[in-house]
Amino acid sequence: MAFNSWLSRLRASSSRAILDVFRGRARSQRRHSSPAQGALAATAAVSGGSDDRRFWLWSSALVPLAVAASAGSLALRSSPEPSLCGAPVVDAGGVKVGGKGSTAYLVKGSHKEVPQELIDELVAICGENVTMDYDERSFHGTPQNSFHKAVNIPDVVVFPRSEEEVSKIVKSCNEHKVPIVPYGGATSIEGHTLSPNGGVCIDMTLMKRVKALHVEDMDVVVEPGIGWMELNEYLEPYGLFFPLDPGPGATIGGMCATRCSGSLALLACRYGTMRDNVISLKVVLANGDVVKTASRARKSAAGYDLTRLIIGSEGTLGVITEVTLRLQKLPQHSVVAMCNFPSVKDAADVAIAAMHSGIQVSRVELLDEVQMKAVNLANGKNLPEQPTLMFEFIGTEAYSLEQTTMVQKIVSEHNGSDFVFAKDPEAKKELWKIRKEALWACFAMEPTSEAMITDVCVPLSHLAKLIARSKQALDASRLTCTVVAHAGDGNFHTVILFDPSKDDQRLEAQRLNHLMVHTALSMEGTCTGEHGVGTGKMKYLEEELGMEALRAMKKIKQAVDPNNIMNPGKLIPPHVCF
Repeated sequence: MAFNSWLSRLRASSSRAILDVFRGRARSQRRHSSPAQGALAATAAVSGGSDDRRFWLWSSALVPLAVAASAGSLALRSSPEPSLCGAPVVDAGGVKVGGKGSTAYLVKGSHKEVPQELIDELVAICGENVTMDYDERSFHGTPQNSFHKAVNIPDVVVFPRSEEEVSKIVKSCNEHKVPIVPYGGATSIEGHTLSPNGGVCIDMTLMKRVKALHVEDMDVVVEPGIGWMELNEYLEPYGLFFPLDPGPGATIGGMCATRCSGSLALLACRYGTMRDNVISLKVVLANGDVVKTASRARKSAAGYDLTRLIIGSEGTLGVITEVTLRLQKLPQHSVVAMCNFPSVKDAADVAIAAMHSGIQVSRVELLDEVQMKAVNLANGKNLPEQPTLMFEFIGTEAYSLEQTTMVQKIVSEHNGSDFVFAKDPEAKKELWKIRKEALWACFAMEPTSEAMITDVCVPLSHLAKLIARSKQALDASRLTCTVVAHAGDGNFHTVILFDPSKDDQRLEAQRLNHLMVHTALSMEGTCTGEHGVGTGKMKYLEEELGMEALRAMKKIKQAVDPNNIMNPGKLIPPHVCF
């Protein structure tokens, strides 16, 4: 098919803005432009308002932890500790919520009366950037793109403007033993920002400065609230960019907390995931101390690798206040290609063959026929509703075109068709828009549904088998399910659309999710390649990592956060005790 004809189909019809789902984000931006609103009302609400604003929700169990990087090396307490297991919260089946085998999606918690003294301290620290407005609290306690819910919402939302303010907030909360939940772009999908025990939500989005750019060193120092898209706009005039590209709206702090990656991560030798692109962090610990994890040197063997410990800890060990990032030169030239296949297995086989050939593909993305249908419905387009692969090749113009030709030959050997490619910048953006907006296209297809999103990742040699086996189950289900995969690094997503209020649909979604996770684990894979654990993936960690690893993580958590105020109820399953 001629490219011009294909592109005209892509641009055909008046394209509907599927980012209408971002209305919540737009509202958030309006709120952040004047976060002072409701601050005085907040104090008034505590003095004479309703009971629901007068209670702090407290954790009944001592939970999560961070990544076990350097776990064996940390100097942990040798004195006997009491059992770190509280009274369990159980689901209808008698299983601990979030624990092994749990099917509950509503995260429960307990509460305690809010200390007026703490409210006064927060207002003294943040001034007008404190609110107890119900709508604001509800917005911050309800994930924007996830079915996960909690019985409670934050009691207070604060908007710090500096590291010093964050330190004072955390220190005050620790003294009063009040839980805190860090909050960034709200794009996480595993319940990371839920406040099941109430407490203080620390919204970091006002801390979004670029503090220092070192062009010659190719690194940048930023505050955590800046988004990766904003950062790349800032860097473009300098010929630099930050190569990680998760969902639109994600902030650098949240990307560190979840150890995210994106479609460009497959070139591990060139870009890698978030852990490979962070040089150093500054973190506020539970007692208010500010810790710098490393110098600005590109490599260091000095002490424990605290940077990697914090990356992926999901706010359970500290609040990130500064990030030093490794940057890359903008590619001289790039080509984006697209092609169709009769089955997802054929598409996956091509992705694997391309990687084995030694071709330096910077991205390989797979979308199944249901996802392509969602794209068409969301945008009024007329693209082929078949399993589709998207490639990107970078380098010099001659090199990029050479790689494109080599992949085209591989495609033709695996039943591929309609191979088209684009070099024009606008045409390339138009093609990648299809992939970046995949989730919102699904919501446009079924606007009243919620999405359960799988995030399994397996060694590359197992990817085609995993996708083929999963696709059989997905196609046989009565639920609408789409496939979106980072096919070049073995990371495979499905979007399962369902109504959480209907038990039969929720249980079917859970069944499909369990099937794919357990299949991936049987192939030496992981339950989460890039989305993180939150509350949604805790139940799979024992099978993947083993109880010994989870206990080591919990000991690290207890050592740095003895009062368990840092994002409690996340990451570590509640059945882990010692």
